[in-house]
Formats: sequence, C-alpha cells, structure tokens
Amino acid sequence: MPMKLKTFLSRLSYSWRIFLARITYRQKVTLTVLCGVIFGLVGLFFYLLRMHTYIIGDDPAACINCHIMSPYYATWSHSAHARNTMCNDCHVPNNNMAAHYAFKGVDGMKHVAYFVTHSEDQAFEAEDASAEVIMDNCIRCHRQLNQEFVKTGRIDYMEAKRGEGKACWDCHRDVAHMTKSSLSSTPGAEYVEPMPPSPVPHWLQKALGRE
Repeated sequence: MPMKLKTFLSRLSYSWRIFLARITYRQKVTLTVLCGVIFGLVGLFFYLLRMHTYIIGDDPAACINCHIMSPYYATWSHSAHARNTMCNDCHVPNNNMAAHYAFKGVDGMKHVAYFVTHSEDQAFEAEDASAEVIMDNCIRCHRQLNQEFVKTGRIDYMEAKRGEGKACWDCHRDVAHMTKSSLSSTPGAEYVEPMPPSPVPHWLQKALGRE
C-alpha cells in the first residue's frame, strides 16, 4: 500500500474514533438509523432502476428497461448478429473480467443518468470510449476474416479517428442495428418484443401506488 494512502487512511480512522468518542449513545443510535435509512433508499432506488439486470447479467432484454432502447433491441433481434451475440459481446470489453464489469458499471450508471434526466438523444451515437470498445470487439470476433482473408482490422478506433484508416462501421453501417434505429424512425419498435416484467414485488407496487 502506498505511504500516502496509508497515512490518509490512518488519519481518517483516527478522526472517526475521535468523532465517535465525542457523541452520545443516543446520537450514535440516531446516526446508525439514519445511515440505514439512506442506504435502504439508495438500494431501493437502484432496485427500481433494475440495476441488477444490466450490471450483473447478460440478458439483452435488460437493455429495454429504458423504452428508448426498444428500437435497438428490436433491430438487433432481427439481425444476423442475434444468432450468436448478445449486447455485451459488442458493447463491453471482453479482454478480462475486471475491465468487463468496471466498464459495465460506469457505462450503465452514465446511461441511467441520461435517462433519468431525459438528456439522451433520439438517435444514439457512440461516444469515443464506447466506439473504441465496439471496434475492438469487431476485430476480436472477426479476427480470421479481417486479418487473414481481407487484410483489414489492423488498426484501432483512435487511429481511424485520426484519419489513418476506416472504422468498421464506415463500411458496415447497417450492422447490427440497421440504418434507422430511433424512436422517431421506428415508432412501433417497443411493441415488437415484449417488455420484461417488473421485478418490483406486488406489495411494493401497491405501496407506491403503481398497481
């Protein structure tokens, strides 16, 4: 452990012990209850957002927890890629488990923030971090095709962005979500596939007035 981090943790622990020594028993109980309530509400919020389905799992249906993703789910489900790939095969790093789940967590929370604040675009465009992951996965899955047969795929996304070559989708624009994939261009998409049932138990839906 680095010395600076060790010193910081030591000071933090000392400050916490001093703080606990100065407050009364009643204040400690109140603080414990308050922390429990806060953590419980945060956990409930994450549960209602179905975070367990899109951070831990690999089911593509988790993507349509947010209705704006329905066109992307529908177009993928009718494409050739649906036979052999899931969303995470293309949109999440697959070089190691740590990178896989770290990216899923960060990217998932970013999407949640977009959807909750209604700041998402009608037609998505991958950000640089996501585009780099997608192109890496294209090359990984089609390694034999694009390195032995047609001699492409030897550059990464950032090189393509600098004009040193083409990104995979410069030629394969329709893979794997077809040309038109937004709520405005595919208005019936959210009815093409059934939306997943709510994971919220009946008693909780009743308490929230959402029956």
